[in-house]
Amino acid sequence: MLGPLLVGIEGLELTREERQLLAHPLIGGVILFARNYSDPEQLVRLTAEVKVIKEPRLMIAVDQEGGRVQRFKKGFSAIAAMARLGEHYQKDAAAALLEAIDVGWLLASELLSCGVDFSFTPVLDLRDDASQVIGQRAFSNRPDIVAALGKNLMQGMQRAGMVAAVGKHYPGHGGVIEDSHITLPIDKRSFSEIWQKDLIPFQKMIKAGLAGVMASHVVYSQIDEASAGYSQYWLNVILRQQLGFKGLVFSDDLGMGAAFHQGDAVARVRSALQAGCDMALLCNEREDVLSVINTLSVTTDLTAKIQNFYGHSSFGTLADLQQDAQYQQTLKHVQAAQLCTT
Repeated sequence: MLGPLLVGIEGLELTREERQLLAHPLIGGVILFARNYSDPEQLVRLTAEVKVIKEPRLMIAVDQEGGRVQRFKKGFSAIAAMARLGEHYQKDAAAALLEAIDVGWLLASELLSCGVDFSFTPVLDLRDDASQVIGQRAFSNRPDIVAALGKNLMQGMQRAGMVAAVGKHYPGHGGVIEDSHITLPIDKRSFSEIWQKDLIPFQKMIKAGLAGVMASHVVYSQIDEASAGYSQYWLNVILRQQLGFKGLVFSDDLGMGAAFHQGDAVARVRSALQAGCDMALLCNEREDVLSVINTLSVTTDLTAKIQNFYGHSSFGTLADLQQDAQYQQTLKHVQAAQLCTT
């Protein structure tokens, strides 16, 4: 059985304790960070370890967006921040859309060759450089550009075999200055403004087949007193009912500062799941994970939905991939485009 917790691990290989922990029926997947990576060969060994823990196997995720959010660097291609694609679009929309497909393919093919199923990308927030946490991670401040580039990035990822893209941070994190890793941001805009701007990329991506959504740790105070990831209104009424989303809803990391207003780890996970999140993220604190699995009962089997997030690579190792003609041509195109627009 695969359950609703997506958890972090401590190092470059699994400990005996972690193997036992990951076998628990509440655990549905693992999220990897820079602390879990030294080189592609080590990553292949680690993901293989995770995949044999239980059957059906756990999903394996990472935040590999490009720019400053790229967990795996050595041996992987350097991907520019997504804002550069948005700037390219302003100069040559057709070329930028083709480049987005190439970037998505390149990013996904490298991860898949190392056993990673999916990345929490694309960022569908609107760009505002005053935002401490989003900024250049976003494609543009224009919803139509964000949607167009996000759709093509997803298309490239899917062509590589990464069937699931996850749009974040629903319903839009770009309108606040504060960093939700540290404090709870408050967005005081009206629902009308959010609907006409921030929600457009999510709406269009959902129509294009977006498989996953990550909810933000932001309170939209004119709409609901709860932050989006704890809000039945945002997750069920708007996302599920009005936007018609049928995929997996992920919380953002429940160990972030913005999540703590709901109480201890058990209360945070329970609140997120009751609000409409399918998967609750506990990325860093082992004691929090142990507290949750020792307290919550298993009520939902997410096996079928999680299996939809398994990636499929047609290549062998990353070294094999890097010898492939399509890979070499795509990398050349991406590098040339980045040089031309910097």
